Amino acid sequence: MPVIASSRRRLVRSLAVAGTGVAVVALPLFGATSASAAPSTQATAAASTTAYPDNLDGWIREAMDVMAQNGIPGSYDSIHRNIMRESSGNPAAINLWDSNAVKGTPSKGLLQVIDPTFQAYHVPGTAFDPFDPVANIAAACNYAADRYGSIDNVFGAY
Repeated sequence: MPVIASSRRRLVRSLAVAGTGVAVVALPLFGATSASAAPSTQATAAASTTAYPDNLDGWIREAMDVMAQNGIPGSYDSIHRNIMRESSGNPAAINLWDSNAVKGTPSKGLLQVIDPTFQAYHVPGTAFDPFDPVANIAAACNYAADRYGSIDNVFGAY
């Protein structure tokens, strides 16, 4: 299967999760006719970073975190099973011979998504690139959820 080079490689992908700030209000205890607020202090947003390795395991785990944030179902095992069937784990895979390719819209990436499907099911917060491994997984799982209930229900070409 012909492949095209990936446009970018990342050593580590990071996902920042921000906390919320808290304001403190002080009420006077004696002799006041109205409440007044003490100077508020905004807590610095605590950011925790999850590092994902730049490999199939890391891409699936990062995509699953994005999917969880967007209510998209799917298990690691089902995503992995479908990736191995569709692209053997090659994020730069492109199918230039099937019926989609003949019509001018070849299947691309880990889960072999065609451009119209990728565009329709792109998940916010991921790259708008069908060859980006995390974006490809998230979009394909979003499509599978809409069409089949979950990627967990996909056992063949979809």
